[in-house]
Amino acid sequence: MLRTSSTIFFLLFVSLGFTQVQKEFDYLDVFQLEYTADPQISPDGDYVVYRRTGFDIMKDKSKGNLWIAGVKNPKVHHKLSTREVNESNARWSPSGDRIAFVRSTDEGSEIYLYWTETGAIARLTQIENSPSSLEWSPDGESIAFTMKVNAKAPVIAKMPEKPEKAEWAKAPRITDRLKHEADGSGYIKPGFTHIFTIPAEGGTPRQLTSGDYNHSGSLSWSPDGSKIFFSANRNEDWEYDFRNSEVYSVNVNNGRIEQLTERSGPDGSPVVSPNGKYIAYLSFEDKVQAYQIEQLHLMNMDGSEKNLISGGLDRNISELVWASNSKGLYFKYNDLGVTKIGYMDLNGKLTDITSDVGGTTLGRPYASGSYSVSEDGKIAYTLSKPNRPADVAIIEKGDNQPQILTGVNEDLLAHRNLGKVEEIWYKSSVDQRDIQGWIVYPPNFDENKTYPLLVENHGGPILNYGPHFSAEIQLYASQGYVVFYPNPRGSTSYGEEFGNLLYNNYPGEDYNDVMDGVDKVIEKGFINTDELFVTGGSAGGIMTAWIIGKTDRFAAAVVAKPVMNWISKTLVADNYFGYAESRYPGQPWENFEGYWKFSPLSLVGNVETPTMVMVGMDDLRTPPSEAKQLYHALKLRKVETVLVEIPEASHGIAARPSNLITKVAHTLAWFEKFRSKDDQD
Repeated sequence: MLRTSSTIFFLLFVSLGFTQVQKEFDYLDVFQLEYTADPQISPDGDYVVYRRTGFDIMKDKSKGNLWIAGVKNPKVHHKLSTREVNESNARWSPSGDRIAFVRSTDEGSEIYLYWTETGAIARLTQIENSPSSLEWSPDGESIAFTMKVNAKAPVIAKMPEKPEKAEWAKAPRITDRLKHEADGSGYIKPGFTHIFTIPAEGGTPRQLTSGDYNHSGSLSWSPDGSKIFFSANRNEDWEYDFRNSEVYSVNVNNGRIEQLTERSGPDGSPVVSPNGKYIAYLSFEDKVQAYQIEQLHLMNMDGSEKNLISGGLDRNISELVWASNSKGLYFKYNDLGVTKIGYMDLNGKLTDITSDVGGTTLGRPYASGSYSVSEDGKIAYTLSKPNRPADVAIIEKGDNQPQILTGVNEDLLAHRNLGKVEEIWYKSSVDQRDIQGWIVYPPNFDENKTYPLLVENHGGPILNYGPHFSAEIQLYASQGYVVFYPNPRGSTSYGEEFGNLLYNNYPGEDYNDVMDGVDKVIEKGFINTDELFVTGGSAGGIMTAWIIGKTDRFAAAVVAKPVMNWISKTLVADNYFGYAESRYPGQPWENFEGYWKFSPLSLVGNVETPTMVMVGMDDLRTPPSEAKQLYHALKLRKVETVLVEIPEASHGIAARPSNLITKVAHTLAWFEKFRSKDDQD
């Protein structure tokens, strides 16, 4: 077939037009990003309800609505409701004719019901606090959920009445609790979380549990609907025995609670088998160390014959789902930087189903993601790609490729030239262990040129980075930096022994692992060794501060939300009670030398690297006082430094889109200041 001149002109126009709109990922693109989360597949496998989250550029915050997509019929894909409010926690009824979900407004959060046949929506509750952990009864007649029940604060003094219209100071905030604040939410109001049920047609919620204990987490009904299984810590000394929990059942009719486990350590996430014979749960014997993996256990309905099923898998397991035939369970786990969905039969035989789960942490490339399973074995999950945030995909055991239902970022990212993400492995100089990392190349990378290297250290440190989309990393790459992010020792997804190498040794040889990776990247020949830069937040900030106390190889550093002094941090942070023995031996006053030995502040006399220090002003996890210790020390030593304090930001600085941009823009501005003038010209 001959092409006419008009056809050739049209093809040339389309080609040129496509080239013109393709550009680098930029700051304001962050507000246009979206991602999917919590995909819930219908019992018959024909539909998926998921949460679609984007950002409001005018209000500078995220917003999430529920959408429904057809698995067999691609023409079905629309919002669940017409309201532009936050919706979440969608759960299908057992018959698939209704969807319960939570809708949040300025007036609070309530449980709503959606009828699939008519599209009608009704509110079921009017409750004092936000509901969570929605779970339908097997007969579809009731919905169980958890909710905090408010309590009064302790009263120490009785104040005299103030005169009418007098403007006295606010009343003091009084607490006698071990855990009384939480980063991101601030002061924890007094009260305890309890389990409730409500009729599916609406009515008055009925509280099933009581007492000064928290009953949070997932819920699982017995097949006959007479009991709900849950995990809690109802021990007398539960505040101080905070790593412990047990599996319990509560009788729906009379509220009688029965304890089914009693080991030292967390027993949680109970799930009843469809045939009513077994309870699967996650557990480990607490050895009081830095990292311990949760494993799959099985017991009879009465708590007898407890068995470890996943002993052959040295990985942390989460999100248990029974197969409909009760012959095995699906679960999620991280393995060498990637997140997988696996299936294990009751004899412990593992079958991997997919290894591309994640994509729901837009800032940095952390492991994430969720999934659900239909009665016939279809799995809906959040699909992760290095160049896209999470989309919804469908897969079954034996499938080679998933069916992708959404493309929520194609309107934006299909027209952006993104940095290529490449896995790299290398040997640690300490003990020849294999260490994993990733290199992200600038768009239009040319191996015959040289580039500045930006090292990004992950937080945790008991976490891992992977080949996931990251707005922060892509913004660094778009400005011409080769980015290297490693998983040094102490990272998860290698197994318990590897993650526990930092026990009583943090920071330690993880520093060597990072620097060995830097050398490996430099060996490739395209790095300007005069332009090495290093950054990281939280545990990554600790590592960055440690690095510049050990070496002067970097032209500049940005230390974000660090711990500088383990003694001060341990006693002022929101999680202050959790460090002794699991991180370092004893309490700070019992082991002053040990806590100080691993404090980056102990190395500050060696630092010559120009350093920006960054912290959120509302950070309760690594409080601003930690960042100021580094800044003040460097100022006293006359090392070039600047302090960036971000208002109204907690430990998750990048929770608001503008703060993510602030973090990246200030980091890049600091590094550009110390770039080679010849190279910039």
